[in-house]
Amino acid sequence: MNWNDFKRQGKEIFPPKTILSILAGTAILAFGMVNIHKRVHITEGGVLGMILLLNYWFAIPTSLLSPILDALCYLVGFRYLGKEFLIRSIAATFCLAGFLKVWESLPFLLPDLTDKPLLAAIAGACFVGIGVGLVVRQEASSGGDDALALVISKLTHCKISRAYLATDLTVLLLSLTYIPVGRIAYSLITVTISSLLIDFVQTFSLADWKKRLAALRGAKTAISEAEDSANS
Repeated sequence: MNWNDFKRQGKEIFPPKTILSILAGTAILAFGMVNIHKRVHITEGGVLGMILLLNYWFAIPTSLLSPILDALCYLVGFRYLGKEFLIRSIAATFCLAGFLKVWESLPFLLPDLTDKPLLAAIAGACFVGIGVGLVVRQEASSGGDDALALVISKLTHCKISRAYLATDLTVLLLSLTYIPVGRIAYSLITVTISSLLIDFVQTFSLADWKKRLAALRGAKTAISEAEDSANS
């Protein structure tokens, strides 16, 4: 492969929209993990939750755990994901590790929500759901759990939100070793909301929503005309 072919392939795999979406998604995800999840001990499931779990058990930096665990998951899912997906996912993994390092080097940028676990669960879920959704939307993975969830979804033909819940619940059970049962309940809220948000962001289409709004306005007009006709 010559240099021109390499550049062309790179542009096909990483168009500007994909680069911006991966950068934005991993920045949002890392911000939530550091400023909410790690601080409040409301964990995520999947590999994200495993990163926090191993960080708590062995004090291994999250910026180191992220690429290692993701690489193991990518080896398992490589045959189902395809070459371009894997290349984008590796890039997203290192972006996530980089942003984790950035946010960990700064003071906490959000108020401490330890005494407001429900608010922390909802806010954390939003950061994870939007961040991961932006990455998955570009046919990439921000972590090994995304790769596993996408493989499960592909093999079982289930919605990706259900695949995420399956992996998340497994890690949450392990997280009972360092998180009280009451906190795990809030974690269940987090993984449920984040899974649904990932599904929504991944499949969101502005054109589809315009069609739905147009159909809704048409239905309202039809009802209004029917009412006017009945009253006249």
